[in-house]
Amino acid sequence: MNPDQLISHGRARFEHTANKRLLKEKYQAKLTFAHSGGMWSAGPELLAVLAACTSPDSVLLDLYETPIRVQTREFRDQVRSHWQEQMTAWLVEYEELNQNR
Repeated sequence: MNPDQLISHGRARFEHTANKRLLKEKYQAKLTFAHSGGMWSAGPELLAVLAACTSPDSVLLDLYETPIRVQTREFRDQVRSHWQEQMTAWLVEYEELNQNR
């Protein structure tokens, strides 16, 4: 490999890493949503807490540590749906990014 090829390869790796980081930040922001007057971040932690809740309604702390009463089943379904939508969209963009590499 000549020096120009090495430089080009290094730039491509740097750009790919930077684009992966930007993609992660983009979808982490999209995982935040409003429900019952609170702001929530859909993710495995929230889904695990909701799975552990056995009562029809629960009081949980939102992102701003405000206690919010939610209907457990309805909220769990919304969190799961939002999480899956965003993860699927993230995967599609990630695969496109890897193909453009």
